[in-house]
Amino acid sequence: MIVKLNELKETAKTIISNYTDNRIFVLNGEMGAGKTTFAKHFCEILGTNEEVTSPTFAIANIYTSDRYGEINHFDFYRLDSAQEAIDIGLGDYLYSGNYCLMEWADIIIDLIPKPYIKIDILHTDDRNEREFKVSIIDDI
Repeated sequence: MIVKLNELKETAKTIISNYTDNRIFVLNGEMGAGKTTFAKHFCEILGTNEEVTSPTFAIANIYTSDRYGEINHFDFYRLDSAQEAIDIGLGDYLYSGNYCLMEWADIIIDLIPKPYIKIDILHTDDRNEREFKVSIIDDI
């Protein structure tokens, strides 16, 4: 689906309502595609009042929602190996039942329990639009 940048909050709301049983979301896209911006809207829809920022240097940011508890936001861009994610306790987060939003997850993709939701955010010819491709990744 093609989404205007000013429609990202509504897009996050739609995705959350379409995948109510899912808590793990992998956000894929090139640098500048809008992964963190989308995560901000996603967290806002879930009810966090905290400022959502890129966890690039911290690897993980934890936000709180009165309705959903902890919301875990990861950015694995700086990791050199999946072991580094294991060392920070990634498994505890993934199996907590809390929402997990993950950017640059290719390095840890084999650690993510299925099913999870993959959201590809792609640039379009229009700078004010993004293409969203949403899919469920499940055992086959």
